[in-house]
This record gives sequence, structure tokens and C-alpha cells, in this order.
Amino acid sequence: MAADLGLLIIRLVIGLTFVGHGAQKLFGWFGGTGITGTGSWLESIGIKEGAKVWATLAGLFEFIGGLLFAAGFLTWLGAIMIVIVMIDAIFAVHGKNGYWMTNGGFEYNLVLIATAMGVALIGPGEYALIYTP
Repeated sequence: MAADLGLLIIRLVIGLTFVGHGAQKLFGWFGGTGITGTGSWLESIGIKEGAKVWATLAGLFEFIGGLLFAAGFLTWLGAIMIVIVMIDAIFAVHGKNGYWMTNGGFEYNLVLIATAMGVALIGPGEYALIYTP
């Protein structure tokens, strides 16, 4: 029971945080800039071609992946979507800054990748929308 509760806490915190980040990109909620603003930011860091498309895809992967992960429904798919976005963030933004977050590095992205992959491999636990032991 403690392991299942632990998995629920991890899924809710990580998953709902990604839902929020996706909502920032897609809808401009929670202080976000929406698709247009996110697309403009992507252009400013050198992603000129299809910036709004990439902003939309990133927002959808974060929003849908976070929902799936938090709910424990198709947890493996939600985790894959989260991992893809974090790998993209490493290559597009954080990788050039080294490992440590204090320098804008990819430390936190890697922690999120490891957490999502770990939960996907273990399973969502009993407190999931679809529990399969």
C-alpha cells in the first residue's frame, strides 16, 4: 500500500506539473504565453521553421502526457510523451549549459526523464485509473 501511495504522489506531482506547462503553451494559462508567444520564444532561440507547430506539439505532449501520467491510464504512453519533451528541452535549450541546473543545465530534465521512465517500468500502482498488477 505504501508503494502504491508513493507512486500516486509521484504521478500526480509530475503529471499535473506537465499539464500546467502544457496549458501555458497551448492556452496561455498560469502565466503562459500561449502558442503564439511560445512560438516566438522558439524562434528567438533559433527554431525558425514551424515554430508555432513545435510550440503546439510541445504543449500537446506536455498536456496529454501529463494527464495520462497523473491518471495512471496508459502511463507508459504519458511517460514517453514526457521523456520526448524533456529530451527536446535538453537538445534545444539546456544541453549547451552543462549538467547543473544552477548554470541552466539539464539536471532537472534528466531527473524528470528518470522519474517518468521509472514509473513507466514499475507501473502506475493500485491507485490508477486502470490498475493491472
